[in-house]
Amino acid sequence: MGDLVRRLRTLPGPTRPDFWRSPLRGARFTAVLGLVLLVGLTLVAVTGLLSYAAYNPDLAAVNDKTPDKGLLGFYLFAWPTGPHWLYRLTQGVHVTLGTVLVPVLLAKLWSVIPRLFALPPVRSVGHALERLSVVLLVGGALFQFVTGLLNIQLEYVFPGSFYRLHFYGAWVFLAGFLSHTALKLPTAVRVLRAGIPAGETPAGEIGKGESGTGERDTLAAPAPTPPTLSRRGAFAMVGAGSLVLFATTAGRSSDVLRPSALLTPHGVEDPGTGPAGFQINKTAASVHIRPADIGPAWRLTVRGPAGTFRFTRAALLAMDQHSAALPIACVEGWSTSDQWWRGVRLRDLAAVAGFPDRPPGVLVESVQRAGSFREAALRDNQVRDGRSLLALEVNGVPLSADHGYPARIIVPAAPGVMNTKWVGALTFGAL
Repeated sequence: MGDLVRRLRTLPGPTRPDFWRSPLRGARFTAVLGLVLLVGLTLVAVTGLLSYAAYNPDLAAVNDKTPDKGLLGFYLFAWPTGPHWLYRLTQGVHVTLGTVLVPVLLAKLWSVIPRLFALPPVRSVGHALERLSVVLLVGGALFQFVTGLLNIQLEYVFPGSFYRLHFYGAWVFLAGFLSHTALKLPTAVRVLRAGIPAGETPAGEIGKGESGTGERDTLAAPAPTPPTLSRRGAFAMVGAGSLVLFATTAGRSSDVLRPSALLTPHGVEDPGTGPAGFQINKTAASVHIRPADIGPAWRLTVRGPAGTFRFTRAALLAMDQHSAALPIACVEGWSTSDQWWRGVRLRDLAAVAGFPDRPPGVLVESVQRAGSFREAALRDNQVRDGRSLLALEVNGVPLSADHGYPARIIVPAAPGVMNTKWVGALTFGAL
């Protein structure tokens, strides 16, 4: 085996140690990038799992995009309705930070790629575990970033449900992330404590092969080329890339800065002006809503133990009307500012259906003819919140067709797809 390894190391290609000649690579350079990713990816992972919980995937079959999640769903909980901007914050952080970390992730992978071709591939049981953690970490990270970026671009080219794939991918990534952190964090901290910060390594010392701890720096090139860029300059390039992505991504969560979000979709490009001139994810035409579906013949069906009731829009307007200032926040990361909604409280409709005291959850059905989430289920705590409405108006005017006329759901802190538009039926207690 030793002779074979020595022969492979003499062949042209990436298995030769002197194949990798960049003077930028080194333990300190990699350690700094790794610690940035440790903090950033932890936050991305936590907000991603929270986003999955916000969809209430264990509530009803209509919401559950991962019905065989098994023990992986141990952490799911009743998503709260307050503060009302909660999902706008968590999903905005998830998408924005995930996008901003792309240059850091790529730089980190570049910094350690020589180890992918290091020989022998496995030197011990501990080394085998480390290599396995790297496979899970790199594979999981690339899968999560690629599917996540495709999702916010509304490009569903992957096979199967995005929710299921992204959910399982998250746990594969977390397995690699946690195990690799446990194995490598002590080394990274020791390297950074050794004395010379990675960005300040003197140019003449780059690539010399010492980590600063007295140990051999296996990431440093044994025969580096003359440096044309300092490690400080390399960090500046990575930071500049992240800053550009932030500047062209974060604005989709602000009504004022939305035109600056050049790299991520943020709803319909031109929602118009006036009271209804705020972002729209799906238009009535895109889900094949016909005039007859939302015209004078439209009726809202309300079901419960007290029976089945049908209301015209005029009858709903004659009921007690309540208002709430709430945003719309979507899984793609874009959101609106608070809009002023007015309509009938869901808990009042639950009382009509036969639940006057403690309303249960409700199954909401839309009259839309195409697209996903034609049904959605809301939990009992969402129904009971006084700000949860069957909205009939927004910002003082009747809903437009694209905003869900004749009636739509609006619930505080819920993902946008739970705020069903073009509602046709509400069934209380059927979950």
